[in-house]
Amino acid sequence: MASDGQKVYAAVSDLARKAPPGTIIPLGFPLDPTQGGGLTALRISNGERVWYAAPQPCEPKPVCSPAQSQAVTAIPGVVFSGSVDGHLRAFDTEDGRVLWDFDTVRDYQTANGLRGKGGSLDGAGPVIAGGMVFVNSGYARNGGIAGNVLLAFAPEE
Repeated sequence: MASDGQKVYAAVSDLARKAPPGTIIPLGFPLDPTQGGGLTALRISNGERVWYAAPQPCEPKPVCSPAQSQAVTAIPGVVFSGSVDGHLRAFDTEDGRVLWDFDTVRDYQTANGLRGKGGSLDGAGPVIAGGMVFVNSGYARNGGIAGNVLLAFAPEE
């Protein structure tokens, strides 16, 4: 979770798998592209839900899940949330609408000349410093998309 002092923002993972009914341990089954995800803003003073942003539909990929299992990061006016399908999204803190969406799942030309590949966003959330957004992309745990890049986003000029 993250907070801006007025609201607290919590993303939902609820990672699900397509497993036959009655399956006790669904590991090894493919991820369910229709289950999981979402972001909620709660008012700290009274616990009231201010808004809920439904998960974004999952694009057809070999690994597809809208689960938002990456830690969220809040800065004034914006909360960032990453998903297992590799999307990093910036949400407006007032109403939850998506301000920016970047699909990190692709190949990259890296600073050191090695091949880079983006993947699922999971674990540690984006870091904001010096006007830039930094995020690791590529987490294969829990059936996510493997990758190996640290991405740095600067403001558009």
